[in-house]
Amino acid sequence: MTVSRPATRGPYAADRRIAHGEDVWDRTPPPYDIVGDVHGCIDELRDLLDLLGYQPDGDGVCHPEGRTLIFLGDLNDRGPSSIGVWKLALASIRQGAARYVPGNHDSKFVRYLMGREVQLTHGLAATVMEFLDLPERERRLLGHEIAETLANTPPYRILHGRRLVVAHAGLEEWMIGKVTTTVSAFARFGERTGDVTEHGFPIRRDWAADYNGKALIVYGHTPVHEPEFRNNTINIDQGCVFGGALTALRYPERELVSVPARRVYVEPSMAARR
Repeated sequence: MTVSRPATRGPYAADRRIAHGEDVWDRTPPPYDIVGDVHGCIDELRDLLDLLGYQPDGDGVCHPEGRTLIFLGDLNDRGPSSIGVWKLALASIRQGAARYVPGNHDSKFVRYLMGREVQLTHGLAATVMEFLDLPERERRLLGHEIAETLANTPPYRILHGRRLVVAHAGLEEWMIGKVTTTVSAFARFGERTGDVTEHGFPIRRDWAADYNGKALIVYGHTPVHEPEFRNNTINIDQGCVFGGALTALRYPERELVSVPARRVYVEPSMAARR
């Protein structure tokens, strides 16, 4: 598939570190609704937000009881409407109804927008094609907003007076409160063991097995069949794009709310090769 690339010094270029904002302390009070990896599954996202009680507010959503929506990253790639998910998320963030932490797929998309060399694999080619199909002015404005959001967003967030931490791939206890390149990378990518699954996905070290911190850490990144609380952590990515479910954790209630995928958008074995 052939796609165009923004010029290196194009409208989205920025002399910044990607997804490395400094202020990880988020003073937004609870309650929150924390949503796992969406991966372009716009219909399931709307189903989930409706089930959680969110209402349309312009291009975004808001909650009548003042709850805050928190996206755990990986908004794009593999699903049918990555740009639609970005539009909804950005509008909700802009209106103060949502917060966000970056995922590895989001970071790769922004590297593309900034004109950097990336491989258009693992669903990114389809995201880029969606983006390039937008009218020129809309494409320019949206690309700039996505790039700026990633450049200014911290790699993870500490919420509710350090009782809660949200990070795309998780966070070790000693990292909480620190903002370095190493910590930023761990929060978005985790740590690979060097092995791969039967479908070709990298296996990542199970940091949660040794976690014993007081803060509840909510993360995603690696799909699980069923979310479970383990050592005061919980992975809520149920692989919606692979035909699983899209899941949210209501906090402080610690209640899981999920909707099933409407269909299998990509087989895991194909996703590992794309």
